[in-house]
Amino acid sequence: MALLEVKDLEVNYGLIKAIKGVSFEVEEGEIVALIGANGAGKTTIMHAVNCIIPKSAGTVTFAGEDITSIQAHKLVAKGMAQVPEGRRIFQELTVFENLQLGYFTKSDKAAFNAKLEEMYSYFPILKERAAQIAGTLSGGEQQMLAMSRALMSSPKLLLLDEPSMGLSPLYVNTIFDMIKKVNSLGTTVLLVEQNAKKALSIANRAYVLEIGKMTKSGTGEELLSDEAVRKAYLGG
Repeated sequence: MALLEVKDLEVNYGLIKAIKGVSFEVEEGEIVALIGANGAGKTTIMHAVNCIIPKSAGTVTFAGEDITSIQAHKLVAKGMAQVPEGRRIFQELTVFENLQLGYFTKSDKAAFNAKLEEMYSYFPILKERAAQIAGTLSGGEQQMLAMSRALMSSPKLLLLDEPSMGLSPLYVNTIFDMIKKVNSLGTTVLLVEQNAKKALSIANRAYVLEIGKMTKSGTGEELLSDEAVRKAYLGG
């Protein structure tokens, strides 16, 4: 049984069918990428899976439980955490306070301190900036903080929505290295990413989305070598 299973998902915005019967799954331990052009519906799918927006049809099952209509804030306790597009950290709080909020479902102080040190080991710059107001961090540092905040809850499944958006090539490499490391340590990852080459280079499997429909799927390696995918998303 897949860790995450999405069946026949539909999302409508008024009369517009944004997502048209999409089905996919994520097995435990995988990195699965959703790639596609701007406006294809990648973020809409992520929001529907995470119950941030209503679904018009279809089902979402996580760890064997139907979560189609669950309230979004209850998903963290069940083992699902999202790093949203645009990071959306708490700009007016410190780095440390942001990380504290990522641990809000638990109360074990010793475990909190251990998790905090784990995050600092991933991104040492966050330890240096622990007392700094988060809104004053660079874009790359804010992305590190957003990822760390999500990981504070020790999720089974990490949802990443456009983690490379607006970052310098150096920070992009850092973030993708971190995604691989987190996955190697046991966290399953669902990745929505416009940088198709980067996403496919680390993905076990991937799905191609075009105007609300899945049009291709395969291993990351297969899609990297697919001529149509190369022409559409990889610059030829």
